Amino acid sequence: MAKLTFDTVPNRASYDVVIVGGAIMGSSTAWFLTDNPDFDGSVLVVERDPSYEFCSTAHTNSCMRQQFSTELNVRISQFAADFVKNIRARMGDDDRIPPLSIRSFGYMYLADTEGFADVLRENIKVQHAAGAATQLMTPDEIRSTYPFYNVDDIVLGSINTVDEGYWDGAAVFDWWKRQARERGVDYVANEVVAMNRDGRRITSVTLKTGEVIACGQVVNASGPRAARTARMAGIDVPVEPRKRYSWVFKAETPLNRDLPLTIDPSGVHCRENGGGTYQAGGHADMDPAVDYDDFHMDHSLWENHVWPILATRIPAFEAVKVQSEWAGHYSVNTLDHNAILGPHPEVENFIFLNGFSGHGLQQSPAMGRATAEWLTYGEYRALDMTPFTYQRIVRNDPILETAVI
Repeated sequence: MAKLTFDTVPNRASYDVVIVGGAIMGSSTAWFLTDNPDFDGSVLVVERDPSYEFCSTAHTNSCMRQQFSTELNVRISQFAADFVKNIRARMGDDDRIPPLSIRSFGYMYLADTEGFADVLRENIKVQHAAGAATQLMTPDEIRSTYPFYNVDDIVLGSINTVDEGYWDGAAVFDWWKRQARERGVDYVANEVVAMNRDGRRITSVTLKTGEVIACGQVVNASGPRAARTARMAGIDVPVEPRKRYSWVFKAETPLNRDLPLTIDPSGVHCRENGGGTYQAGGHADMDPAVDYDDFHMDHSLWENHVWPILATRIPAFEAVKVQSEWAGHYSVNTLDHNAILGPHPEVENFIFLNGFSGHGLQQSPAMGRATAEWLTYGEYRALDMTPFTYQRIVRNDPILETAVI
């Protein structure tokens, strides 16, 4: 597939919608706007780094799950699964788009206390009510099905092997971006450095190259930089970049079956990667906000924290070799680790699409669709996303989601 290139200067001096950030959330929104027959406006996507080398989209596990504790988050993932499995039909039967699937090895939550086991028992009620196929497993059942685990300290497990696991997020992202551009969305390699506000509205944005672009609505899809973008409009949003580390390693003795994305009680997680390789993730005990450009790798974290936990949980991982490692950023909503979506109550044409706290990739189909609906109709139609309103930030009224990784 040929590499897409972006111009620097927009084709127009005015757009109906300006999207700040062209990674997976911005591109999902742009594509869903082009797919909505009731939207006939112009769209500009401003992306500061069209290589996407350091964006959260590029550093993802690329997995989806339905194991959430709120019905809305479950429904959001169910739409993602449906979209991915039917991507060609969803995208206009474009025969250039490859058929995609979900490698449903599932997520395995492991509880080592009765308190956390009770959380899993409550969560499964929500998941089953929404139609998810989650199962609870006793330690003996886990040993029988996944004999590579050491579960001597485990009280209960929870897993769902239907529409839960790896999917090709990069392919979906690429085709959203490609089709959006083919349908008339303008992408520029530039940066929004200022916003011009007149009372309750943003009237224009100023680009780093000096152009002032008039706009009808502005979407903040700038990932970990969400707070910086909001401040240009005189708005605060509680989103900050937190560093998350990943390792791909090869096992000397690979497991004899797929490894679910395993969430150890410590918070360290690991999943099947294929070919005898596995991908692990975690973070340091101290988890402060970091600079937007801080991708420094803490090499000691693997030796001193992550690997010992993995080798204890899965003894076959005592002999492994790290093949690659990197640091990326979560866009953490410090109020409740859930999305912030929709308009600001005082700046009515400033639209939030922020704060996904690590589950943004799997939520991108539903979130892009919802944002496109709001931009077109001033309301949500397919799924009611109003619980994610910015108003809850003002009220200090968090959404309780217990299944956060």
